[in-house]
Amino acid sequence: MTERVDAVVLGMGVGGEEVAGCLAENGLNVVGIENSLVGGECPYFGCIPTKMMIRADDLLAEGRRISGFAGDSSVTPDWGPVARRIRKEATDNWDDRVAVERFERKGGHFVRGTGKLAGPGKVSVNGTVYEATRAIVIATGTSPAIPRIAGLSEVPYWTNRDAVKVERLPASLAILGGGAIGAELGQAFARFGVKVTIVEGMSRVLAMEEPEVSMVLADVMHRDGIELRVNVHAKSVERTVGGVRVNLDDGEQVAAEILLIATGRRTNLNDIGLETVGLDPSARFLQADDHLRVGERMWAIGDVTPNGGFTHVAIYHADIVFNDILGNPAPGADYRAKPRVTFTDPEVGVAGLTEEQARKQGINVRTGIQKASVTSRGWIHGPGNDGLIKVVEDRDRGVLVGATTMGPRGGDILGIFELAIKNQVPTDDLRHLIYAYPTFYRGVGEAVRKLGSDDVHMPMR
Repeated sequence: MTERVDAVVLGMGVGGEEVAGCLAENGLNVVGIENSLVGGECPYFGCIPTKMMIRADDLLAEGRRISGFAGDSSVTPDWGPVARRIRKEATDNWDDRVAVERFERKGGHFVRGTGKLAGPGKVSVNGTVYEATRAIVIATGTSPAIPRIAGLSEVPYWTNRDAVKVERLPASLAILGGGAIGAELGQAFARFGVKVTIVEGMSRVLAMEEPEVSMVLADVMHRDGIELRVNVHAKSVERTVGGVRVNLDDGEQVAAEILLIATGRRTNLNDIGLETVGLDPSARFLQADDHLRVGERMWAIGDVTPNGGFTHVAIYHADIVFNDILGNPAPGADYRAKPRVTFTDPEVGVAGLTEEQARKQGINVRTGIQKASVTSRGWIHGPGNDGLIKVVEDRDRGVLVGATTMGPRGGDILGIFELAIKNQVPTDDLRHLIYAYPTFYRGVGEAVRKLGSDDVHMPMR
């Protein structure tokens, strides 16, 4: 059976739901196809529930910091309220009925199933071919990337989804991967009393961020009781009476009750029929132009593009594609100041390039760093004030190309840097702003004033 419609959105994660809903609200006959949960990873297994876990572990950490600073304290962790709150937020045990109804109220037609491209302008699902006269949007997202490790297929393990669903915490947890997911979940579980070991193949945790960030976070993690094994890989995995054992390529072993795989994500592009529309079925990502076009009347958004990876980027893409489909004049994608936040404690916010990335692009770099603890607000804050602000400047142009804000609410300070990088605000203008005192945000001005070792720095009091 064939049905003609205006648009088909293949994948109803956060970006797909956004663009499909907006098109439907504007009168288009839109079909949204999803084989899992409408809304995608973010509301059910990613952004929202994991930040609930992190909010809980932050409360525990703050309670433990009271002694010697504001009185005495005794904190007893209880995972039960956290698990119940997550289940309630995930609409009663991961049911997307509310999201489906929200889309349908906007005028969209929802189909539960695994859709596949079936030639130019066509998508097949559940025996029906939908022929889109105006647009097909590919938004199939990602899934956990499972590494090829001897024995792993015979050992039960968690991904981030299992970690979010857990109702009873294990006594010990081995995590493969020290990136954002491994670091966030590892710290959360450790603060609830789980013995956590993180195994990372790179030389440091959060290896994609500034090295100063990794050093601070490693120190905090050690204080949280987390064991870090860096520069080492899992060679094989085997089941034991008490759980699992990971054999490392340096000859050491890590034993734990549960193994968590946090080694990244892979795009869901296999077997969606890319070859039927002239696209490479083996592609890791879909290469799109600045308006996210990947073919005639065909767009790709979110994680399936090289610049995806975050909920806010998927929503940003959805707005661009929505306007492009309707023919509305709108600027294309601009990633110069793309922000990201890792919600560890201390929180790590980044906009634009790291120092290493800037140097690899041939930029004449100079940097400025200010420790959070030595700012006036950091001193007032006391325990839990670990962190820094680092700015990366293009010396030749006198503008910032990147910045990192690490500390309490580090991600919330990013706004000024994203705006400065995107609009190429002269560094000298940032240097002479009036920064409210005493705030963590004032550290922005202090970091900018420290740009370059040959600068004369005036103390900011």
